[in-house]
Amino acid sequence: MATKAAPARAAGATRLAYFDDMWALRSSATVVAVSQEESGRRAVVLDATVFHPQGGGQPADAGVISAAGARFLVEDVRARDGVVFHYGRFEDAGDGGKSDFSVGHTVILQVDAERHNLNSRQELELAFVEYKGVIPPDQLQDKQSQLEKEANELISKGAKVLASVFPYEEAAQLCGGDLPNYISKDSTPRIVKFGDHPGCPCGGTHVADISIINNLKVTNIRVKKGITKISYSISP
Repeated sequence: MATKAAPARAAGATRLAYFDDMWALRSSATVVAVSQEESGRRAVVLDATVFHPQGGGQPADAGVISAAGARFLVEDVRARDGVVFHYGRFEDAGDGGKSDFSVGHTVILQVDAERHNLNSRQELELAFVEYKGVIPPDQLQDKQSQLEKEANELISKGAKVLASVFPYEEAAQLCGGDLPNYISKDSTPRIVKFGDHPGCPCGGTHVADISIINNLKVTNIRVKKGITKISYSISP
């Protein structure tokens, strides 16, 4: 039987298990709340999750949450005020009844590996597609080809990807000496680093080695109001 959704802050922050292991696709957790929103979709809140919510440029994971006699198909994942909401639908129990979860019970989480891997490859691309400086309009095409060539050369060499949480000052040093202004100096940022290259702050999931990204293509470079936007894609 679904319980009324608890306010996000009252439910307590969801522990992001993928911070401990970016490559874990299966885990267990305890049910905190099960609800139905006004839109009609069901939401499951757990004490911990390996499902990455949509945000920071990374799409949401999908997969299955299951317990004895119940399977919940996760179609979308969102985070609000530190609480992760798994949205989707319960499969029919098969005996004419409706499957559901009980608050306090243990469930098994299984992330869709193919979708997760693609999302992780795309997330790591953000560390490659970067250019500092002013690009004259007549050089955009040349810079697009140059950036793509250099990024793929770096990818082909391979490098292990590591992610961890650091004190602010140490995190800044790992990222070349400073961090973006939106990161509080009282925080302990999570830094993603590959090989001997400078790191960057990121809360997403990534593949174990940059060589897994494979073929990166810079599809467009556009300058508008002084901001350079670089678009890219990878092979599935």
